[in-house]
Amino acid sequence: MTVRMNDILQQYGQLSSMIGDRTGASDSLLHVHGGLVIMFLARIITRRSLASWTPFLVVLAAALLKEITDRGAHGAWRMPDSLFDIINTVFWPLVLMLGASMASGTYSLSSTRPFTDLLGELAPL
Repeated sequence: MTVRMNDILQQYGQLSSMIGDRTGASDSLLHVHGGLVIMFLARIITRRSLASWTPFLVVLAAALLKEITDRGAHGAWRMPDSLFDIINTVFWPLVLMLGASMASGTYSLSSTRPFTDLLGELAPL
């Protein structure tokens, strides 16, 4: 099992490097674009509004999973890099979610809506 996992992590590392090399984009830019692509795919697949928490939480889960995979591929946490990767991935999806929520009236800065109501949006999944 360990040998198989090492092969998968090695292939993941090669794929990740190849994407960066072929696009010529920086790692930070790839995270920004990846977060937006994942958000829109999550919106299409779940049929949830961008104003809901669901697409954003999918992006957050994907960002965390990618950093956990990076940890396995590199053999150690690279904490400043990992933290900035997560921020780069989730920043614009968070801004879009908050903007869409405010525009639709489902969120306001003075909202007293309990967090448990927000988690209830995930129930249909």
